[in-house]
Amino acid sequence: MATVTDLQTKYSKLAQEYSKLRAQNQVLKKAVVDEQANSVSLKEQLKQRDQSLRKQEQEMDSLSFRNQQLAKRVELLQEELATSEAKGKKGKSKGDSPSQHGLQTQNVFDEDLQKKIEENERLHIQFYEADEQHRRQEAELRTRLQELEKDSDQHQAVVDGLTTKYMENIERLQSDKARLEVKAQTLEREAKECRMRTEECQQQLRRCQSELNKQVKQSSSVIQEKVPFNDTKFSDYNSLNVPPHNRRHQIKSRDVAGQALSFIQDLVAALLNFHSYTEQRVHIYPLDSSIEPISPLNQKFSQYLHENAAYVRPLEDSFLQLHESITEDTVTVLETVVKLKSFADNFSSYTHFLQKILPYQLKSLEEESDAALSTAALTAKNQELQSDMKRITSVFEKLKNYINLLALPSVQQDAMPQSSTSAVFTQLAACLHSLHDAIKEMSKHYNQKAGLEQELPTITQKLCTTSECLLGSLGSLTSSTGKIATFFSNNLDFFTSSGYSTRTSTLALNPLQAESMLANKKKAAAYIQAIKKPRPQSVAYKEALTNRRILTSSTESREGLTQQVMQSQEKIARLEQEKEHWLLEAQLGKVRLEKENQRIADLEVQLAAALGGSPNSLTAAASTLAQSHEEAEMEQKAAGKEATLCTSLVGMLCTTSTVEHVGDEESREQLIKTHYMVRVGELTTQLQISDSKAVHFHSECRALAKRLAIAEKSRETLSEEVKVANQNITRLQDELTTTKRSYEDQLSMMSDHLCSMNETLSKQREEIDTLKLGSKGNAKKNKGR
Repeated sequence: MATVTDLQTKYSKLAQEYSKLRAQNQVLKKAVVDEQANSVSLKEQLKQRDQSLRKQEQEMDSLSFRNQQLAKRVELLQEELATSEAKGKKGKSKGDSPSQHGLQTQNVFDEDLQKKIEENERLHIQFYEADEQHRRQEAELRTRLQELEKDSDQHQAVVDGLTTKYMENIERLQSDKARLEVKAQTLEREAKECRMRTEECQQQLRRCQSELNKQVKQSSSVIQEKVPFNDTKFSDYNSLNVPPHNRRHQIKSRDVAGQALSFIQDLVAALLNFHSYTEQRVHIYPLDSSIEPISPLNQKFSQYLHENAAYVRPLEDSFLQLHESITEDTVTVLETVVKLKSFADNFSSYTHFLQKILPYQLKSLEEESDAALSTAALTAKNQELQSDMKRITSVFEKLKNYINLLALPSVQQDAMPQSSTSAVFTQLAACLHSLHDAIKEMSKHYNQKAGLEQELPTITQKLCTTSECLLGSLGSLTSSTGKIATFFSNNLDFFTSSGYSTRTSTLALNPLQAESMLANKKKAAAYIQAIKKPRPQSVAYKEALTNRRILTSSTESREGLTQQVMQSQEKIARLEQEKEHWLLEAQLGKVRLEKENQRIADLEVQLAAALGGSPNSLTAAASTLAQSHEEAEMEQKAAGKEATLCTSLVGMLCTTSTVEHVGDEESREQLIKTHYMVRVGELTTQLQISDSKAVHFHSECRALAKRLAIAEKSRETLSEEVKVANQNITRLQDELTTTKRSYEDQLSMMSDHLCSMNETLSKQREEIDTLKLGSKGNAKKNKGR
């Protein structure tokens, strides 16, 4: 059975590795597809660049043709100028009017020629600049295309290697599956045989139990009628006041304690995760400790949260000791369970820890509400979370009191009657349900708060990841508390029942009576074994040995099967926890992948805009320049109007003598004062607007700095992942070469072996042929004789 469990664990590990590798293969395939799409887009951009180059070449050809035409035009004009100069020299004697006309025409031709030359130079300069810019862009795009092709080749090689590895893993897993199926069939056959044997053993056990019950009834009737055990001096030692040992109660107690231990372990794991992720969140929000120091209050709070394991771990350890103290050979009541006191003490220390960190939790939520980017909805959710934390702490205080009351009878005898015990158990069950409701309410409020925080502009990836992990821990805490509450409610009748009762009284069992009961049990067992030997109707020794072997084998097989069932249940619970953890990890990976793809898309858009947006940038710069000129002109006009208005107002006050208040200095000063006060108010409003803009820009710069730091960290992690992938590739290549060499060596050895076998076969055939020929010759000689 151990080999089967080992094979099952190996098979589960191989399946997990296969699922991980398959997920990595899908991610790499997506990356290869993205790189191929990028290469296709870059090829299209290269085609567009080639088209623009062809257009520019056509324009250059047209410009060169135009230049040739202009050159011919210049030559014709020069020839005409020369002919006109020659004619001018010949016709100087004819008068002044023709020479003046020739000079005018010559000046016109010179101006035209100068303009054409300047235009030609300007076109040459523009053409050269466009040609240089196009060459630079073409070189950059080619280098980028080569890099992307190299990346795509590398990704394709990685994908090919991983596919081969996956195929090998699939083949190996299929072979393991077939082998395990064969073993499972054999084990099923063995299990069927064991079932048959157990049925036979159970039948024999029933017969033995029926016989033993008859004997017990006979002996008990004899004891009750004829054998009195009355101790008149010490009533505590009277056997009639000692209850009988209840083995079923002990088995039920151990089973219930085992179930409670599994639930306590889940609760401890959930509490550890909740406190750890709360500590991480304190270091991230509202201030990131990696960028700037957090407040002293949060530092103290994180220090206390860092010590949570010292208060949470002892709960699991003390309850484990309590579970180990409950066996079939002990008496399990509140008066004898001494280990319950240590669990109560540890639970009290954890409750004190919650009370100690409660004010820090409330102050931390108040700091989050007082942050600069906090909204009214977030403030309301923080207030709700404060009330939830107060409620949870009060519920833990009630649980501490009830558990201390239950642990009191093990320390002090006659501390609590049976009716009070049942009432305490009932109140404890109700308190567990209220704890589940409070944690469920806090989980709901925190989920709503996380949704509101994701809508903030300055939210970071680290904070999102921590919030999601914190929500997962709250979900596991809610499920574990719900399981504990339902478990306690279902077993409330068992907890309130006494389990042990005496014949003469219904009082609680004290430790002295428990010790005497266990001693009487041992004496009764020894007495029954002693009186069985001299009886004539006893079973033969060999038959008794065979019966004992059958019984021990059946009990051992039953115990082994129960242990296997318990181990499988624990394994299923652990696998469910791992499943929840990996589901959370997968969701986080999806969120990270989407954000990384969005960032890559943004970078590609920016790269495309930077590479192909030169004419657009020129037009945008021209438009922005024109807008700035227009705004400057508008401001100058507005300033001019204000200046004329102010000067006109002052001039009217200074120069006009036909106003009602002529020479009234007080009214003049009042008007000037009001005018400058209005101007001062406008300037103060402008100053406030500029201050608010500066604060806004400062916050944006801080957010951008944080994003830059996060991007750098993500880049470092990605570079490390690339290094790890390269190392894996090299390792796989080395493994491939070693396997190739081993296969080649094996093939060479097999070929040598085949050659040697062929040689031996040929030699044997030759020997057989010679022997046949010799036998034929001997036969002929014998016939001739």
